[in-house]
Amino acid sequence: MGLQPSPPPPCCPPGLECLSQIDQILVHQQIELLEVITGFETNNKYEIKNSFGQKIYFAAEDTDCCTRNCCGVSRPFTMRIIDNMGQEAITLERPLRCDSCCCPCCLQEIEVHAPPRVPVGYVTQTRHPRLPRFTIQNERREDALKVIGPCVGCSCCADVDFEIKSLDEETTVGKISKQWTEAFTDASSFGIQLPLDLDVKMKAVMLGACFLIDFTFFLKGVETKNKKKECGRGLMKASSKSVKSVCLLGLCQGKTNWFSFLY
Repeated sequence: MGLQPSPPPPCCPPGLECLSQIDQILVHQQIELLEVITGFETNNKYEIKNSFGQKIYFAAEDTDCCTRNCCGVSRPFTMRIIDNMGQEAITLERPLRCDSCCCPCCLQEIEVHAPPRVPVGYVTQTRHPRLPRFTIQNERREDALKVIGPCVGCSCCADVDFEIKSLDEETTVGKISKQWTEAFTDASSFGIQLPLDLDVKMKAVMLGACFLIDFTFFLKGVETKNKKKECGRGLMKASSKSVKSVCLLGLCQGKTNWFSFLY
């Protein structure tokens, strides 16, 4: 007789049962061809898997076109996380926050609901002069854990680890890792390592922390690259128009040799 899966813990919100049996979560952003080709910002989508590569959730950003392309990565968003039964198990709500260094009071935050409209926790950014730091809070806004990252700008061609620590910062209980890949796209991949016995609500909040870290520190670099691509396309178009103008001028002057157009 085969082993039966362990029953979900008591008071487990519907849709979070699978989180009670795992200590590792993998988050992979899906490649959006329209965004790759045009640089036009689309709603982000992610597959969420367990350590065996089995899909346990699908996450989809729900933001209108104007907000995405006007506010960029600083945009407010709703992230809907759907289980394999097609039910919305977790909802992430991120308010609009200015990310300028001139406004340090506008720290980043995300609210986690499971199920929708039932808050189970919060992730709030903590002010620090150099390092990314976040506080994990429960549904009563009581501090539970901390997330401390490295200097993100100094990390290149390697995984970037954000350590999950106790409140006194003496014990490391897990980590959120931005995984480095050699792929041609800028799609994000994360790994989250957690204690197996961590409350499923806190595991859901850690998913929220993962998405907030991605938008705050890594998608900003992607946005900068896209702007450079758009600038490059603009320069190429301007150069093309200049060459066409020279050619037309040469034709008007009766020149038939292509090389003579440029002299």
